Amino acid sequence: MKTRAIIMAGGEGARLSVLTVKRTKPAVPFAGKYRIIDFALSNCVNSNIFDIMVLAQYRPHSLIEHIGGGAPWDLNRDFTGGVRILTPYKARFEADWFEGTADAVQQNFSFVKRGSPDLILILSGDHIYSMDYDTMITFHMDQQADLTMGTIRVPLADASRFGVVTVDKKFRVKSFVEKPKDPPSDLINMGVYVFNRELLDRVLWEDHLREDSAHDFGKDIIPRLVKSKLRVIAYPFTGYWMDVGTILSYWQAHMDMLSPNPPLKLYDRSWIIHTRTEERPPVRIPQNASVFASMISDGCTIQEGARIESSVLSPGVIVRPGAIVRESIILTDTVIESGTVIERAILDKHVHVETGARVGGGIANPDIKLAVVGKNSVIPSGMVVEPGATIGTDVSASDYHGLLVKSGELLETKRQPYEI
Repeated sequence: MKTRAIIMAGGEGARLSVLTVKRTKPAVPFAGKYRIIDFALSNCVNSNIFDIMVLAQYRPHSLIEHIGGGAPWDLNRDFTGGVRILTPYKARFEADWFEGTADAVQQNFSFVKRGSPDLILILSGDHIYSMDYDTMITFHMDQQADLTMGTIRVPLADASRFGVVTVDKKFRVKSFVEKPKDPPSDLINMGVYVFNRELLDRVLWEDHLREDSAHDFGKDIIPRLVKSKLRVIAYPFTGYWMDVGTILSYWQAHMDMLSPNPPLKLYDRSWIIHTRTEERPPVRIPQNASVFASMISDGCTIQEGARIESSVLSPGVIVRPGAIVRESIILTDTVIESGTVIERAILDKHVHVETGARVGGGIANPDIKLAVVGKNSVIPSGMVVEPGATIGTDVSASDYHGLLVKSGELLETKRQPYEI
């Protein structure tokens, strides 16, 4: 059976706050050296699926630059598949911005069906997990399914964030409801689908003609298929899976990677998470610096007396003498000057935290509030950014109105932001 994968990578990701002001959600860095989309791409190639389409829309520039020709994933190939990035385009008829996930696939279906693949594997580009799709495809064939959807159990209190599924003893889906206030089950939709191509072609066109549709898989396509007489089967996934669609879940996924027994095995050489890697020198940690339960990427400079605890540092981060970083995520080329304290914070790329500033806090508080600082911003000397406060992108020292940014406050630049 010939399988083509489609990765949905067009989401704006507004719930990730300032991290998605200048990039689409799948292009947000993760675990130091990766981007979120690396997990879906790597799952494909590790499952021997080398024919991949990436559907992009919102601010795709970082994503396109990151994927390039697909070489890091062995996807720079022409005759046996490879990776293609498709964006919205203007045409004479019926082509415009994607209205929903189903509409995105529908608008590109002339490309999707080229070469007549038997199965279409549809994936979200913004989830953190390792999954063998080949096993799911075999399950789909054995069940003689029309549609197989990946499912996983989550705490019932969290189920309302997702599409919720009920099944019978033979895995057949009995009901599906998108983001219910009162979930009937703790079994949720992972956003991983195996469709027979001819069925997908038909249901997408039928949905395209419906004026009352949001043209979305979760809201429209899946509920209608479940109510039909077709065989919609739930594939039970039992590994680690995290939808990093919110600031808190993004931070929590990083903390999961730092636990004594991480639930996702980034160091498993039999299931490599591939990425585009920068050429940076090795990390050097001086004798009297301290690093505890952390992930430190190439090119980082940790200077004398600095202390890093339960944190993730992306390439090129500089931590000056005496600075403290706890339970935080620090992205590429950020500079943290002497005497600063960073606690339960997320700092985007090229942030400069000046001497004696404090960002975040509340490390002993079970009610987690994260301080977030956008790309290219400056935290002036002596500034206090409280837990739960947000600094936008491109914020300079002149944008502040004192030495305190309170919890719940969003401070944005008064100048015209620049793009890097």
